[in-house]
Amino acid sequence: MDYLSIIKYPIEKELADFSVMFGQAMAAPQAGMLELALKHIAQRGGKRMRPILTLLMAKNYGHVSEVTHHAAVSLELLHTASLVHDDVVDESNERRGQPSVNAFLNNKVAVLVGDYILSTSLLHVAYTGQPRIVELLAELGQTLSAGELLQLDNIQRKDFDESVYYQIIRQKTAMLFEVCAAVGALSAGASENDVERARKFGEQLGMIFQIRDDIFDYFDAADIGKPTGNDMLEGKLTLPVIYALNTTHDEIMTTLARKVKAGTVTADEIACLVSFTKEQGGIAYAERKMEELSRSCYQYIDEWVKEKAIRDALTAYVDYVVQRNY
Repeated sequence: MDYLSIIKYPIEKELADFSVMFGQAMAAPQAGMLELALKHIAQRGGKRMRPILTLLMAKNYGHVSEVTHHAAVSLELLHTASLVHDDVVDESNERRGQPSVNAFLNNKVAVLVGDYILSTSLLHVAYTGQPRIVELLAELGQTLSAGELLQLDNIQRKDFDESVYYQIIRQKTAMLFEVCAAVGALSAGASENDVERARKFGEQLGMIFQIRDDIFDYFDAADIGKPTGNDMLEGKLTLPVIYALNTTHDEIMTTLARKVKAGTVTADEIACLVSFTKEQGGIAYAERKMEELSRSCYQYIDEWVKEKAIRDALTAYVDYVVQRNY
């Protein structure tokens, strides 16, 4: 099934308008390193799933306005800036199958380019003229940074706490989806109750998105854009292996998991942990968690989305996030 066509159908014109505005926002005001870096980032493209969510939510509660567009551009710019900075923090050399900005140029340029994109994001959220949207975006920036720091803190811990994992992915990923959904509703003049419902839908959607993303790390696939086992190489233990460790209490695997956190694990040891995780049902457990979250998403669509094209789009959106293979 072509999920993306169904998802985009009700907002084709609005999405085209967004793309023009976003392209203008990512255009460098001068030649040099900034222009080189912004063009490099633009080449990565992306499916624009987060602005699509903002546009669909606005249309569900009214219509897509200039406020919606500036908010969507601001959110996508904030997301882009966070990825540039994350690659520096994680010392990642690759993003979506291409060299990261820090690998393409260097860390200094990457940090400054991330700051430039963040400042452009602030400019566009100011254009909305809505203090509540500005407030939500500012809180989002705080939460994304806090999530990264919580993840670094968690690497120092000796235990494997599933609740901390959920806290991290909510702050690092789900918060962005929930703000995109809430801001879309706000920009269309939705009531506080409707904004809260949209926010909760976005949060659950974002949790599913990150759990699926984490599952990818246990399989070989060139089109994912990151090497298998990369999370463990960075000291991160995600839901599948956390479940396997906490249900088996296997001493050998626990030792390997602590070596992951200490940054002393080898490629062969990571392969052992990956095999152990699969054998002990870690992948199946993570998929069950996605199914639980998706049921709440479908319930929201059933109860609060009336127009058929938007219902179909949001349903396809959830289906895509659950079932995507890259």
